[in-house]
Amino acid sequence: MRIGLTRKIQLLAALALGLVAAVPALAAEGEKAGLPQLDPAVFSPQLIWLVITFVLLYLLMSRLALPRIASVLATRQQKIEGDLARAERVKAEAEKVLADYEKAMTDARVKAQALTGQAAADVAAELAKREAAFGVELNARTAEAEKRINATKDAALADIRSVAAELTQSIVRKVAGVELSPSAAKEWVEAAARERR
Repeated sequence: MRIGLTRKIQLLAALALGLVAAVPALAAEGEKAGLPQLDPAVFSPQLIWLVITFVLLYLLMSRLALPRIASVLATRQQKIEGDLARAERVKAEAEKVLADYEKAMTDARVKAQALTGQAAADVAAELAKREAAFGVELNARTAEAEKRINATKDAALADIRSVAAELTQSIVRKVAGVELSPSAAKEWVEAAARERR
C-alpha cells in the first residue's frame, strides 16, 4: 500500500512542526554547560524523536524503496532463468546433432570396411566433407548461442545499473529533498559497483 501525496505532505509538516517546537528547547540547552546529550532531563524527548525518526524511515523504505527493488530483482531473475533454459535447449539440440553425427560416423566406417579400392576412397572423401560441414555448423551454432547469452547478460547488467541509478535519484529526492542529476546518480552507482569488486 503506497502512501498518498497528501499523507506524505502531512507527515513532513508534522516533522517540521516538531523541529520548530524543538528549536527553543535546543537553544536553552545550548546555554547550559556540558553535553546536552548526557543531560538526563532531556533523555525522553531524544528517545521519542529517535523512535519517530526510525518509524518514518522504516515506513519510507518498506512502502517505497524495497518493493521496487524486489520487483526489479524478480524480473531480472525470470529473464536470466529464461535465457538459461534457452541455452540448455540449444545445448541439448547440439548434443543430439552430435549423437546423430557419431552414429553416422559409425555407419560410414562399417560401409568403408565392406567396400574396396575406389569405393573406400569415395566414402572417406564424403565423410570428410560432412565432418567439415558439421564442424562449421556446430561452431556457428555454439558461437551464436554464446553471443546471445553474453548480450543478454550485458543487457541485464546495464538494466540493473540503470534501475539502480533511477532508484538512487528517487531515494535522494525523497529522503534528502535534493534533485540529483542522472549523471551523478550513475557515477554513484558505478563507484559502488567498483567498491564491490
